[in-house]
Amino acid sequence: MKVEVHIDPECGAVSVTITAPALTEEVRALAARLEGGGALTGWRGERAYPIRAEELLRCFAQDKGVKAQTSAGLYDLKERLYELEGKLDRHTFVRISHSEIVNLQKVTALDLSLTGTIRMTLAGGTVCYVSRRYVKKIKEALNL
Repeated sequence: MKVEVHIDPECGAVSVTITAPALTEEVRALAARLEGGGALTGWRGERAYPIRAEELLRCFAQDKGVKAQTSAGLYDLKERLYELEGKLDRHTFVRISHSEIVNLQKVTALDLSLTGTIRMTLAGGTVCYVSRRYVKKIKEALNL
């Protein structure tokens, strides 16, 4: 991907133009990330809290909803996991199972000794397991 930055002191606000040969899923995901500003809205009851992507440890499905875990605690999200995959940076956030996405920058330890799976320890001590279906993808993402 080619990136160009043009500085114009007379420009009132930052604007981004995406030029692509076709409207692909990658282009849609990029546009969604740029429009979203990298922040999600987490809910606790009736109160909404902005959550920056870099604060996220993981997002996971629970009780017919989606939760976001940060070092500050758990939040409810209105988005579905597949929508989050489109909003979040695909190089930083990786799906490790049908019901969970983790922030690779928050991984503190990996246990590869388990047969057919990987045990991940995240910042703060949270433990996650990579399902067999996603092991190859995770190993490629982590260059293992």
